[in-house]
Amino acid sequence: MKDTTQASRNTSTAPVDEVLPLTQMFLYGLQHVLVMYAGSVAVPLLVGSAVGLPREHIILLISADLFICGAATIIQSIGIRQWLGCRLPLIQGCTFAALVPMMLIGKQYGLSGISGAVIVSGVFIICCAPWISKMLRFFPKVVMGGIVTLIGLSIMPVAGGWIGGGSSDMQGFGELFSLLMAVITLAIILTIYTFASGVVKNTSVLIGLIIGTVLWGCFRPLDFNLVHASPWFHLPQAFPFATPEFHIVPIAVLSMVMVVVMVETMSTMMAIGDMVGKTVDTKMLRNGLNTCGLGTLICGLFNLFPYASFAQNVGLIGLTGVRSRFVVTASGIILMLMGILAKMAALVVLIPKPVLGGAGIVMFGMVAVSGVRTLGQVNYRNNNNGMVVALTLGIGLMPVVVPNLFNQFPPMMQLFLHSGITIGTLTAIVANLMLNGRVPFKASEALTPDPLPPTAAARSMAVRTVRMWLLLRKVNKEQSQQD
Repeated sequence: MKDTTQASRNTSTAPVDEVLPLTQMFLYGLQHVLVMYAGSVAVPLLVGSAVGLPREHIILLISADLFICGAATIIQSIGIRQWLGCRLPLIQGCTFAALVPMMLIGKQYGLSGISGAVIVSGVFIICCAPWISKMLRFFPKVVMGGIVTLIGLSIMPVAGGWIGGGSSDMQGFGELFSLLMAVITLAIILTIYTFASGVVKNTSVLIGLIIGTVLWGCFRPLDFNLVHASPWFHLPQAFPFATPEFHIVPIAVLSMVMVVVMVETMSTMMAIGDMVGKTVDTKMLRNGLNTCGLGTLICGLFNLFPYASFAQNVGLIGLTGVRSRFVVTASGIILMLMGILAKMAALVVLIPKPVLGGAGIVMFGMVAVSGVRTLGQVNYRNNNNGMVVALTLGIGLMPVVVPNLFNQFPPMMQLFLHSGITIGTLTAIVANLMLNGRVPFKASEALTPDPLPPTAAARSMAVRTVRMWLLLRKVNKEQSQQD
């Protein structure tokens, strides 16, 4: 009786709310951390260097960032009361959208000016979240599918940069050894994903990253300098390096950037909702934005930077098929531990970028696959849906394929135009309204969960067919006995 009750409970639990065994949650959570770590620490590294912080202070800045990032991720996945957390497997981290504006602000106003602008921008997100989240009706399948596909294609250059070894303007970018290690890492991941099963299959990215790093270390020395320079323990402290100062121009610029961040965060939440089979409503969008705003506000108090959702982890969900939000909760706990244990945080920096890039190919590609699947559910007959998708991808990819296209525009406009996800999202909404008219949002337009894989679907059909045949045979036998 107990087993039956437990089985019925597991059957009724949605995949996003499933609690996995602790060992699995740790492994899957660590995999998420390794995927997002490079992007998370890049912003404190670049901004800290731009404002002239010494290396020791930048390390402490990274530790504090990881700790708060973990706390925000836990809140986002678990939820607190009725206004915080979207209760989706959503990873929080420093956004690249505000990187260039913060570096410009830092050069003129210093870290104090950045911190003041970050605090106000966090308040700005919280104030705007209730009405921006009501834009849900502007996201039917044709719009959402185009946006998710655009997200996957737009972040693919990040994987390309990792494969080459960093930035394209650096010396030695794209050398043969880096490309070879990326291919080897990709081959390891694909081999494990294809031939393994269970936990081993779902942690193929984690295993590939570990093996790739070990192989890299056999040919080239890994840089342990950052590990040696890091303290063993470090707790975040408020205003560690500068007291916030509030200036009109930095606040206005960063608040405008936060509009971009909110649009991208909503797109990511809906993409994850599509993958885990959960309809994302207005309340979830509002709670997710509230968490981003609160995390950004707290970061400003610790001389840190604005937070947003990490799109690269969306691809990992699609690749592994692990949809539980509690896995991301485990990621948040790991991030907080890494924030306290500064040397542990520095160890992850050892993963070479080409190795990370090899894994990024499949992860980011899975984001695009999710969008293509959604677009496959759209009706293209006797409507303009095809044109809406064409405009979304065509205009949204312009900043990706031609990065300098909008350099002649004023700096304030460039903040928006250089984000392909932002202009693609706005294009999709406007094009759908103009070409298809104002069609009210219907329940049938809600994003549906992934269908069964072909093999599973065929197996299910075969089982039902055999059961029906056995039932008919039994009925015929009973009738013949009665005759």
